[in-house]
Amino acid sequence: MIAGSTTSFAANVDLTKWSPEYVKSIAGTAEVDTAAECAKVVPSDYKGRLSYWWVGPTQAQPEIDHKMDAEFWAAWKKAYPNIETDAQSLDYNDMLNKVRTAALGNAAPMVAKFPILWGVEFAAKGQLKELKPEDVGYATDDFWPGAMKSVTYEGKTYGIPTNNETMGFIWNAKIFADAGLDPEKPPATWDDVVKYSKQIKDKLGINGYGLVARQNAGNTPFRFMPQLWAYGGGALDETSEQPTYKTVELNNAGSKAALQAAYDMYVRDKSVPASALTNTQNENQNPFIAGQLAMMIAHPAEYAKMVDLASKATGADKAAADAVVQNMRYGLLPEGPARRAVVFGGSNVHVFAPELVEGGLDVDAARAFICFSTGPEWSTKLAWVGSNPGHLDGFTTKWMKERLDTIKFLDVTTSMLPSGIPFPVIPEQAEIMNIIVPDMLQNALTGKMTVDQAADDAAQKVQELLDGM
Repeated sequence: MIAGSTTSFAANVDLTKWSPEYVKSIAGTAEVDTAAECAKVVPSDYKGRLSYWWVGPTQAQPEIDHKMDAEFWAAWKKAYPNIETDAQSLDYNDMLNKVRTAALGNAAPMVAKFPILWGVEFAAKGQLKELKPEDVGYATDDFWPGAMKSVTYEGKTYGIPTNNETMGFIWNAKIFADAGLDPEKPPATWDDVVKYSKQIKDKLGINGYGLVARQNAGNTPFRFMPQLWAYGGGALDETSEQPTYKTVELNNAGSKAALQAAYDMYVRDKSVPASALTNTQNENQNPFIAGQLAMMIAHPAEYAKMVDLASKATGADKAAADAVVQNMRYGLLPEGPARRAVVFGGSNVHVFAPELVEGGLDVDAARAFICFSTGPEWSTKLAWVGSNPGHLDGFTTKWMKERLDTIKFLDVTTSMLPSGIPFPVIPEQAEIMNIIVPDMLQNALTGKMTVDQAADDAAQKVQELLDGM
């Protein structure tokens, strides 16, 4: 694509100051005119056509998501009235296979918005067109470095981040106080998590940490990999600034230390749910609202879920649930000897190769749409409840200020973004994260293998996967 007029917004945001306080301080400090900015890239009177596939709001999502979606399409039509747009909202569970089939049959859309790690499969097959922020009027520095890693495959950029999300560490302040811990301070390190979990179990007889280790469930790597990265481990070299994804690190000293910490909580201390081997995060919710679980990792939306659960409780259970909501706290994920880390999630927008697009690719229509949808305004509004703007200057808008004022604990989980690490950007990542890593946990926690054996076995499986065996 031919680059348009580029305006860098990154100067408005200082990532070195990132914290809940800083996030609040910059919100509402900038004005944005999306249509005017994008008109510098593609003139507003441009006449063309666009096809776009994405997962739109569902009935399960709050009304604000539907409202923002409707406002986006109205604003897009007003900004580019001469671009004929065919937009298809697909079901999340159906979209991946539908896009695969369409690409194989040369019937792909021009533009598609995918969850953060779907794109690499299509890039590896040569089905995506190279696409970088500069192609639509922005700068690479306008987006999170971790997000840009997620759209980089074999040295080429094939997408632009639309929204990014990270989780926070949640604890029950009353349980902390009852166990003799500071109720207003989360554990600073992962070693502290192990200690706190044991202290809570020993003193109160309830589980400390909501360990999740289910096989073939996304919740497991999203909660274990931050711990593994913090200790200095990795699946591959995904924690490095310029990962090659060639070196297996699942059996290095850091990875083994993280696995040992999980073993200590589950086997030695028995301070986590015995059902952790089959639990997802959903199975942590009822014990937490009942005051029988002290700590867990989750999104800002977890608070709303607890409020909802409390509203449905009755009698003595309701009083207990209301107390849990009152004592619910959010903090940064703990640090390890190597770093503080969290899984970097979200979505990216991609352009399909011209020969695969039904009716051909209208490059300028695609550029106009991507400029419009990934800028500070709409990357903020379209991520209203569950995520954060992909464009850094979204954090300076009035809409971000409104979100911070209305979504409790959003400032804390947003503050984890600089610590975000995407899963390895390779086609094999799903097998590694959903199968090999959980199997490693299961092998160690069940005693089938020692910690060292489980890590070595997992590393060997990853190497075989990379070697195509």
